[in-house]
Amino acid sequence: MRLQKVLANAGVASRRVSEQYIVEGRVRVNGVVVSELGARIDPGRDLVDVDGTAVQLDTTKRYVVLNKPTGVVSTMKDEHGRPDLRRFTKEWPERLYNVGRLDAETSGLLVLTNDGELAHVLAHPSFGVTKVYIAKVDGRVSPATIAKLTRGIELDDGPIAADKARLLDASSGSSLVELTLHSGRNRIVRRMMAAVGHPVVELVRRQFGPLHLGTLPAGRARELTKVELGALLTLSRRGTDAPPEGGVELPPSEDQETS
Repeated sequence: MRLQKVLANAGVASRRVSEQYIVEGRVRVNGVVVSELGARIDPGRDLVDVDGTAVQLDTTKRYVVLNKPTGVVSTMKDEHGRPDLRRFTKEWPERLYNVGRLDAETSGLLVLTNDGELAHVLAHPSFGVTKVYIAKVDGRVSPATIAKLTRGIELDDGPIAADKARLLDASSGSSLVELTLHSGRNRIVRRMMAAVGHPVVELVRRQFGPLHLGTLPAGRARELTKVELGALLTLSRRGTDAPPEGGVELPPSEDQETS
């Protein structure tokens, strides 16, 4: 298919505006700038980005962000009959899966998708996707404890250090702590805070990679915006192997271009 038609079908812009993007050298296919109108690509194989932001060419892929409430397990079908994620995906016909997990007592941002490749990159700890949590914990957390969290502590399954940690609020009986981590280890925030003497009372994940929970109410789900999706796909592609070998077919001559 012609590149400008592929971009228009993907919702990047109209056919005419997409042509302008191409001529201006703002479009890359498999990492190579394509600035000739009439270039043809294979949407099922080639990777396209505009201004450095990845574009999803497969319109069958669905990307949803959910503010998971507490009391819900992170699975599409729980064998023990507990509340699961199916109730939040009824409006989408595709079969969606959760990217990673939040334990039942933790609320916050969870990504649901039918894009298996993206899900693998985002969920696998080796790719280092960061997550931001807000934890309400017992007791007054001191600056020394915050420093200890970033310096590193020893847990039963090995050492761990927060990428960032900061104290948001402290009262006589509890504190609010923001932790940024790229670890995918089980219940890691709860175990870290317990290890420094401040057990978690409430925990919410506010950010996952480039995605922010924002004002999305608990128990509500929505599709990603084009900006969010572009940022997520760009992050995903950086974590994968090199893009496929170029499948760009350039036109024989400029005067054969008709649309």
